[in-house]
Amino acid sequence: MSDPREKSREETRLFGLAPRYWLIVLAALIVFVAVLAFGVTALLVDIFEKKQEARDPFFRVVELTDDTTDPAVWGKNFPQQYDAYLRTVDMQRTRYGGSEAMPRTPTDVDPRSVVAQSKLEEDPRLKAMWAGYAFAKDFREERGHAYMLEDQTFTERQRVVQQPGTCVHCHASVYTAYKRLGNGDLFKGFEALNKMKYQDARKEVEHPVACIDCHDPKTMQLRITRPAFIEGIRAAKAAEGIEDYDVNAAATRQEMRAYVCAQCHVEYYFKGEEKRLVYPWSKGLKADEILAYYDETGFKDWTHARTGAACLKAQHPEFETWSQGVHSRAGVACADCHMPYERVGAVKISDHHVRSPLLNIAHACQTCHRVPEDELRSRAETIQGRNFEMRNRTMDALTELIGDIEKAKAGGADDERLAAPRDFQRKAQFLMDFVEAENSMGFHASQESARVMNESLDLVRKGQLALRD
Repeated sequence: MSDPREKSREETRLFGLAPRYWLIVLAALIVFVAVLAFGVTALLVDIFEKKQEARDPFFRVVELTDDTTDPAVWGKNFPQQYDAYLRTVDMQRTRYGGSEAMPRTPTDVDPRSVVAQSKLEEDPRLKAMWAGYAFAKDFREERGHAYMLEDQTFTERQRVVQQPGTCVHCHASVYTAYKRLGNGDLFKGFEALNKMKYQDARKEVEHPVACIDCHDPKTMQLRITRPAFIEGIRAAKAAEGIEDYDVNAAATRQEMRAYVCAQCHVEYYFKGEEKRLVYPWSKGLKADEILAYYDETGFKDWTHARTGAACLKAQHPEFETWSQGVHSRAGVACADCHMPYERVGAVKISDHHVRSPLLNIAHACQTCHRVPEDELRSRAETIQGRNFEMRNRTMDALTELIGDIEKAKAGGADDERLAAPRDFQRKAQFLMDFVEAENSMGFHASQESARVMNESLDLVRKGQLALRD
């Protein structure tokens, strides 16, 4: 039998250790709870701070008004966006676009020490297409937004022909100038600036496109400030059966992320003696619908120096081309690819370093397309390469037609005999130029660009057949 005294001593030893054991457990538990509480509190504080930061995403250093034109002033409130905006001075080329820095010796007439490479030197066929027009004298690769006003001011085209003040509409921050010249009326100021000579209009503006051209200074909401686009999109919507369209009241925010770019990246012409800037969209946005508008109105930009044809010059129709493409149908706006969102702390902002998506694939493309960068670049360049080959075949054919008409003219063919071939040249040339002047080498709408070039090629052949007949 066990000794009762031994049993009693064992129980005393165990019960004596228990209080010390539970004290240690309790202390550890208290420390754990305290650490957990601290962590949860820190997390909640961080969430609260980020919510506050997201609610008020900028620190108001200066008061912005509807007359604050200088983007540097806006940059005091929006330093990240302004820093990116300043980087539009970058000159970086992709395979089928962009600009390389070409050094030049400054002169009294043109103080630029760096320019983009000449497209006329890259492809002399352009001189044949534009013979007799200012673009045959100077046409260069497009540079970033930082250069848009400088390059227009000093292009040789200004010395070839007197340009109207209308030109600053897309190359300068003109919103405040329009208001000032119109005594507060945007459209009256627009009309007044259009009528000026370019040199006089240039004195009314100071900056290239800036923050105020796209944003309301009080709410930062996107807005349309260009009268020509307000009128143009109203005409385009009327063609769709939507009357009296007010873009600033009716457009969604996602639509505005395309429309603010479309204020300038469009086809246009100068109407009448007043040189009113018009976007020719009353029949639709497709190239042949715009051509039908020009034919109906009888408009021409110039008379071709070699053939005598009444010709048209297409101007950077990125918006019209994009509107016919798969990205547009999917609801993807210009800014989604050229100004993609990026995370800065707790805030999501648009990258204002406006550039080719091929220079920013990770943010511009991979947000939607979850495949490697090299694969995406290859896909884009394949599309562009095929359009480039088609463009070259069409350009060759157009150059042949110009030569054929020139020979017929030199051989004694009169205006009546040349009327049909010249009209085919006019139409083929505009459609070819529509694709050539558009800055994506067909990527914005590859099938539509191919259709337009095929139509142009068909018109060239009809023009040659008309000469033989």
